[in-house]
Amino acid sequence: MYIEFRHLRTIRAIHQAGNLARAADILHITQSALSHQIKGLEDQVGMELFHRRTKPMKLSPAGVKLLRLAERVLPEISAIEEEFRALHEGRSGRLHIAIECHACFDWLFPVLDKLRHAWPEVDLDIRQRLAFDALEALRREEVDFVITSDPVDMPGVNFTPLFDYEPRFVAAANHPLAAKEFIDAEDFEEEMVLTYPVERSKIDLFTALLTPERVEPRVVRQVEMTEVILMLVAAGRGVSVMPDWVLRSVKHNPDYVTKRLTESGLSKRMYAATREEDTMVAFMAHMIRLCRSEPVKMQR
Repeated sequence: MYIEFRHLRTIRAIHQAGNLARAADILHITQSALSHQIKGLEDQVGMELFHRRTKPMKLSPAGVKLLRLAERVLPEISAIEEEFRALHEGRSGRLHIAIECHACFDWLFPVLDKLRHAWPEVDLDIRQRLAFDALEALRREEVDFVITSDPVDMPGVNFTPLFDYEPRFVAAANHPLAAKEFIDAEDFEEEMVLTYPVERSKIDLFTALLTPERVEPRVVRQVEMTEVILMLVAAGRGVSVMPDWVLRSVKHNPDYVTKRLTESGLSKRMYAATREEDTMVAFMAHMIRLCRSEPVKMQR
């Protein structure tokens, strides 16, 4: 027996309409074409599917079985058709994110909240376990969007500039370095430096200042959370370097002092890494626009 989706739609339409004329209108075919289709299906099944002499037409026991099948299968087919339409129109898809920047969560959550409202059919997720191998995860298609400050030459991957930021020194207000106009690399030699638990190649203080100057802090202590780092700094338990958007919250707090690094200050740039074929997908382009605008608001 060979049953097509159109057969199931026919069974359902006749059951709903109660006669062939209205069912033909529902299906947008002629009544004669509908009668021919039913006859062919009944020949396959080997028995009648309807009691034709009743008004409205009633399903036979065999017809009821096919109706049950139609009620299970057709909604699933409609759902997958809608998913494919949404994908084709760019209304839905997957946006799984990996972040090479612990502090980026401060501005990323407001971005994702705006994106969620604009693109409710997009599957959003943050894949934290892939943060240490984010760009390779992007190439393997395990994630679709990587936030990084370290672009590399990777075939098939676009690095779109998002915004510039300044890594700044933060210490307790009574710290000896608070009197300095700016902080140099050698000022860290006797300090306990509080950092996020990532490799040094992902930490601005090391990549932009200490490693080039061959300076090693007295102690490096890794701390998971921004709030805990700031709490320890205020208690005089160490110093840190954090992006300017993070330090906006302590800018006017008398417990802290913030200073630029080096006389001229440091500047870094954040990028969005995406696969070339995905960069101009509508929701991906919107994500990039939001990642450009929201962090800048937090820097003001």
